[in-house]
Amino acid sequence: MALNLLMLGPPGAGKGTQAERFARARGIPKISTGDILREAVAHGTRLGRQIQSRIEAGNLVGDSTMVEIVQDRLALEDAKKGYVLDGFPRTTPQARALDAMLTGEAGHLTILLIEVPFEELVRRLQARRVCGRCGRNADPGLAEGIRCSRCGGTYVTRVDDSDGVVRQRLTVYLEETEPLVTYYDGRPTFFRINGNQSPDAVTAQVRDALAQSRALMLQQPGDASVDQAS
Repeated sequence: MALNLLMLGPPGAGKGTQAERFARARGIPKISTGDILREAVAHGTRLGRQIQSRIEAGNLVGDSTMVEIVQDRLALEDAKKGYVLDGFPRTTPQARALDAMLTGEAGHLTILLIEVPFEELVRRLQARRVCGRCGRNADPGLAEGIRCSRCGGTYVTRVDDSDGVVRQRLTVYLEETEPLVTYYDGRPTFFRINGNQSPDAVTAQVRDALAQSRALMLQQPGDASVDQAS
């Protein structure tokens, strides 16, 4: 049974860090729509040219574009055994589209919402850096001059992490993305994670949630909303 994990939460909540840790530990791909979009912009592709101004202004990319990107990515061979979604869905229409993609053996989904206070999110976003070459997030508190261990690139401040854009992105999240909580709340595999603690402590909560999700799946093997954590 495929292991499918969805990470929800506002920008700066730590979704990317936790998604990468979990994907690496389980040997499944971390699918970050943000990484896909930034790569398209960096390489000047047709998609990149279409979305560059929206990304730099802190706005969301259209639903139809995001659904097409994710559907194509989930069809690749490395996603057959499961995946971790980071950054998708961001709207209720995208969530409905994801539900339509999840059928049969691929239909079990665990949803984790990482929650962090607003002002802490602003502080984190203004302080964080990413690799200018591959887009990997730097570990919090990384010393100056350290290069990316994945590709050797230099860590830089993202263009969409300036103060005004940070607050705009968080506002967009609250207005357009937070309704996903209502959409998923009540499902047996929806869990709230306290993100206002150390990354290791968050990881421990993620593991506990997945253990609970596995137990629920075993109790209700016919419920497509329940995920198996192997």
